[in-house]
Amino acid sequence: MITITNLAKNYGTQLLFADVNLQLNAGSRYGIVGSNGSGKSTLLRILTNEESASDGQVTKQRRARIGVLGQDHFQYEQIPILHVVMMGHTELWEAMEEKEALLARAHEHFDEDRYVVLEDTIMRLDGYTLESKAAQILEGLGIPTDKHMDPMRALSGGYKLRALLGQTLAADPDILLLDEPTNHLDILSIDWLEDFLRGYRGCAVVVSHDHRFLNRVCTHILDVDYSTVGTYKGNYDNFEKQKAEHRNRMEAEIGKREKEVADHKAFINRFRAKASKARQANSRAKQLDKIVINDLPRSSRRHPGFRFIPRRPSGREVLEVKGIWKSYGDNSVLEEVGFEINRGERVAIIGQNGIGKSTLLKILMGQTEACAGEFRWGFECDLGYFPQDHHESFKDPKETVLNTLWGTKPDAAIGYVHGKLAEVLFDKDDMGKRIEHLSGGEAARLLFAILGIRQSTVMVLDEPTNHLDIEGIHALATSLQAYEGTLLFVSHDRWFVDKVATRILEITPEGVNDFRGTYAEFLQRGEADHLDAAAVKEQARQDKRSEKKGKKAKKEKKGKKGQARS
Repeated sequence: MITITNLAKNYGTQLLFADVNLQLNAGSRYGIVGSNGSGKSTLLRILTNEESASDGQVTKQRRARIGVLGQDHFQYEQIPILHVVMMGHTELWEAMEEKEALLARAHEHFDEDRYVVLEDTIMRLDGYTLESKAAQILEGLGIPTDKHMDPMRALSGGYKLRALLGQTLAADPDILLLDEPTNHLDILSIDWLEDFLRGYRGCAVVVSHDHRFLNRVCTHILDVDYSTVGTYKGNYDNFEKQKAEHRNRMEAEIGKREKEVADHKAFINRFRAKASKARQANSRAKQLDKIVINDLPRSSRRHPGFRFIPRRPSGREVLEVKGIWKSYGDNSVLEEVGFEINRGERVAIIGQNGIGKSTLLKILMGQTEACAGEFRWGFECDLGYFPQDHHESFKDPKETVLNTLWGTKPDAAIGYVHGKLAEVLFDKDDMGKRIEHLSGGEAARLLFAILGIRQSTVMVLDEPTNHLDIEGIHALATSLQAYEGTLLFVSHDRWFVDKVATRILEITPEGVNDFRGTYAEFLQRGEADHLDAAAVKEQARQDKRSEKKGKKAKKEKKGKKGQARS
């Protein structure tokens, strides 16, 4: 469905990729992987026509409908959420809207011919099922039925992005192009999206850093590395194995060639002056001239150097939380939450989807107010915060990377600032970029550099692995393990939580389950696994069954009371 021929992209002297030749087919799902800055999102933008290539061409199947995940979640503020999703199928939505307008004006003038054309269009595109499909998609993405007719402005930024994802999926596209679709999704929504994509019959191309998602969804991996794009059949685990084997073969071949050269040189040096061996030495010299050893290509995979060193120790008692309640209308998300945290602990907050984990962090950081309860930060607690929507941490989107970091430590020498940016993989060309032009991964790395300079004694991180590539996630985990301050964080990344946390706070409807140990030890005790899709799905089923039983029992009890009164 997509043919890519001799594609190349560079920015000035910086080459992202060249000589890219790919055939992307219907029924296949391609995961684009590579380090941040390697050109993954650029490749996707070229496929969506948002950006032009430096060379080569991209050919798509004629009349193919293309679904692209939008990013402007302020575009539909006054429109009902369900309608925003339905609008994804542009041709069908426009036909339905025009038909409604035609019927509304029927008492003045009814254009029967136009009505027939519109009705045919709606029938051809299966229009009478669009609303139910859109509703199912919203349900799958965690937006409940009673919210579907609310305006988009009622949703938070993360949920607006879910609605835009729903809009893309509802378009029933032949080609689906998604950049980091699992960001802002909870575990159940990711699981639903995986099922959706596995049943998708078109050609899907997805940029993602989610190892598990790539394993469950992809039939092929497109690896942006070595200044080109390589194709590997299978999921992410298969790709890693194939790529390592390919690299080993290349190294072995180079090693073999180098040994051959060394043998020839040794023979020539030993026997060149000996008359009886001179002919053989000359023959070896000719063979040596024909041997070409290509340099081993340099990988674009890079590991950032995150460093978090608190400027001084905080007091022993870092945080005290008492009886926190929070609700939005009738929806209660936090009930009677209380706990204490001491210096040096690395605390992961976990719990069922929608239980209010991120809301709790926002309350503790003063971003939102609790309905009841109180909290108190201890002595010398300098707070560093990484919000889930980390772009909100930057004051001026027009400011450059260099000036943004420098503003954190204005008295620092320019060399110090350059060094700190280099540690998190910003080169000289990147330092002049505006904040508004940064990718999600670049913005995350810059914020971590700022947190490192601030030397906070306490760090509060909300989904810190979002947007980081796999190398970045590993580097972040290592740096947080070495951090001597106090850490409070929320994450859906099971590997990350198990590597970093020394204590687990499970938020439940009944209160807080406090476990001092790693996540693996927490599970060994038989506790609920909130970071595994299958376990979360089963828990959701059980909760739904319990809710139905409760409603049935309540109804029966009410009926018995009515009979007794009569």
